[in-house]
Amino acid sequence: MSSKKSKQSAVGSQQLGESKELQAAEYSLATIQIAGTNLFDRVVSILEQAKSNVVKAVNSNMVIAYWLIGQEIVQEIQHGEQRAEYGKQIIENLSRELTEKYGRGFSTTNLWYFRQFYTLYADRNPRILHKACGEFPSSEKLHKACGESEIGHKPCDVFEDMSLAIKNPSEITGFSPLLSWSHYRTLTKVEHKNERLFYEIEAEKEGWSVPDLQRQIHTFLFARLLKSQDKAGVMELVREGHIIETASDIIKNPYILDFLGLPESHKLHESKLEQAIIENIQSFLLELGKGFAFVARQKRISTETKEFYIDLVFYNYHLKCFVLIDLKTGELTHQDVGQMDMYVRMFDDLQRGEGDNPTVGLILCTDKDKTIVKYSVLSENKQLFAAKYMLYLPSEKELVRELEESRQRAVDSGQGSVGRGQSAGGSEKIDTADSELQTDDEEEVE
Repeated sequence: MSSKKSKQSAVGSQQLGESKELQAAEYSLATIQIAGTNLFDRVVSILEQAKSNVVKAVNSNMVIAYWLIGQEIVQEIQHGEQRAEYGKQIIENLSRELTEKYGRGFSTTNLWYFRQFYTLYADRNPRILHKACGEFPSSEKLHKACGESEIGHKPCDVFEDMSLAIKNPSEITGFSPLLSWSHYRTLTKVEHKNERLFYEIEAEKEGWSVPDLQRQIHTFLFARLLKSQDKAGVMELVREGHIIETASDIIKNPYILDFLGLPESHKLHESKLEQAIIENIQSFLLELGKGFAFVARQKRISTETKEFYIDLVFYNYHLKCFVLIDLKTGELTHQDVGQMDMYVRMFDDLQRGEGDNPTVGLILCTDKDKTIVKYSVLSENKQLFAAKYMLYLPSEKELVRELEESRQRAVDSGQGSVGRGQSAGGSEKIDTADSELQTDDEEEVE
């Protein structure tokens, strides 16, 4: 009797294995699109796509392998002596032995990366989710490798992606077949889990390369989307690139200044904020976006009776104009708007050179009063702007609150978005500029 059951079990296992192989074959066939006007071109299209599929399969397997290696390292260190030197010794010994057997690719640095990768994704299952259709209904749009790739985002799509990343991160149980180890290595540099998951979702849906992913992380796409009333417009800019044609195209809202390392405090003085920006001028220029060059701080402009000092002056060579920045550590006031209007008029009269376009004025503040924005010259002057800045990225609770407020604004407006790239009182456009991104020197794992 037991022999018969064993035989039936073996047959069942064989059939199950054949079924899985058939599903895998069907999946592979579904990913090859035959194209060409003649036999040679059609065969070439098959071979090229097959090669690409092999590379993707290898990348997927290596992602799982590195996760498992990280798990083994973590468990080995946890079961051993509770000393930092012990963990370092484990890594060094393993690196030496693996290098002797396999050659390059297993330096101590890379093994620490594997450990970090596992630590950040310890709640995942070590598997590639080739199909998320049915078994994981909520995560269907994360791992969508079923041949139906969505091009473009509707406002509701972005809301769903952000809601999944912020409220239901546990629904993602595996890894994407479309993201390589280099993608996940880049994602490990994102500190906050919700933000990291959002970039993972978007990298797959939008087909971002590793440099694309790095660019969106460095330009704080996640934080800007939370604040933007035109989420679909922001995503459109991400895909199409940032074209600078008018002054509003160079303005962001908000500006993320967490690299300054300043506390969020009512006691923060404007001079301290200015000094921190000067000390981190390269990072600030990257945050400003395309084409900015630093000109001066506390720039003096003199009339016959008085002298005035402008906090920061930049020049944008795309628009060929000066950009004046006034720093405020509180809420925007009508006095701030009037002062900047005067600065811009005076600068145009006294400093603007031949061939320069009209000067742009930007007030950076912690908050904006909609009434002041609506009834001041900001509403009609195309050269004056006010934008918020953030000294830190929001916590998980704050993310949830921001998401709900953003969703409610979309409902109140009767649609998912407002005009492309702009809302009252400041441009919502995001820079996906070709700014140089500095990355740590690291050995690439083969």
